Amino acid sequence: MQAGEHRQPEYLTINPIGKVPAIVDGDFQLWESGAILLYLAEKYGKTTSSPEERAELAQWVLFANATLGPGIFVEANREREMPRLMTALNEIFERQPFVLGKEFTVADVAVASILSYIPIMLKLDFSQYPAVLNYMKQVSERPAFQKSIGARS
Repeated sequence: MQAGEHRQPEYLTINPIGKVPAIVDGDFQLWESGAILLYLAEKYGKTTSSPEERAELAQWVLFANATLGPGIFVEANREREMPRLMTALNEIFERQPFVLGKEFTVADVAVASILSYIPIMLKLDFSQYPAVLNYMKQVSERPAFQKSIGARS
C-alpha cells in the first residue's frame, strides 16, 4: 500500500474501489474482507456446516466489520458503544475461549482482527475486560496472526 500498488490499473481490475484486501483464487476475484473470510471458510474449511452455522459465521463477520469496528474506531461512537460491545464480548470470552465456542473459526479471524488493531491504532484501557484481553493474547500467539497482524505491531 505504501507504494500505491492498490491504485494501479492491474490491481483496480481486481478491486475497482482500490482498497485492500482482495484475493485472486484461480479465475475468481473477490474483495472486501468479510466476503473473503466467508468465501475461504466455505471453500477451504475442514468441515461442512449447516445453513444455521454458516449464518452464525456471517453474523460475527458482519458484526466485526459493521458494528465492532465502527463502534471502536469512529471516535463519535466510542464512548457510547465501547462499554456495550466490550462487556458483551467479555461475557462471551468468560464462558468460552473463542467466539463460537471451543474452536477457532473465521468468526475469530474477523473479531480478533478488529480487536487487535485497537492497541496498534488507539490507546484504550481494556483493564475492565480481562476476558477480552486474554482472548486477544491467545489469538495473538497463533502463528498465522504473527505472520500478518503481529508483524505490524
